Amino acid sequence: MTTYIALLRAVNVGGTGKLPMSELRAMCESIGCTNVRTYIASGNVVFASTLSKASVKTKLEACLAGYAGKPVGVAIRTGPEMAAVLAANPFKSTPPNRTVAIFLDAPPPADTLAQISGQQAEEVALGKQEIYVHYGDGMAHTKLKIPAAKTGTARNMNTVATLSEWAAT
Repeated sequence: MTTYIALLRAVNVGGTGKLPMSELRAMCESIGCTNVRTYIASGNVVFASTLSKASVKTKLEACLAGYAGKPVGVAIRTGPEMAAVLAANPFKSTPPNRTVAIFLDAPPPADTLAQISGQQAEEVALGKQEIYVHYGDGMAHTKLKIPAAKTGTARNMNTVATLSEWAAT
């Protein structure tokens, strides 16, 4: 049994495209996941499964597409992988609520940093399958565009820390 963390992309907690976390838990259980827990209403779920990471992703994305009527991207990490994301944060000395990891399905392309536009006070670094961003002036007025992050989903380091902790217990 492996503990996984699923991070949904573009989950809306209100308005159109709303996905109640109770529905997300039910979807996970319907594909055989156990010990299912959601964290804040933004598409974070921790669970155990005997399925492979690829199978979990495929089955969960199929459930979500059926529910939403459109594709919903899901990034999957194991507990140790999430712990490694937290440990690899190159901006550890900055406020965790101003630093995010953007989770991708593959390593960031080699030209990721060269393709960035609108960078002001933000710092950007590449991880294994993540892009780390520290928003020095906060996210409210950023003009930062990272084309490689288009299909990713971001979580601040407070959320990454909590999910890592949950996956370890």
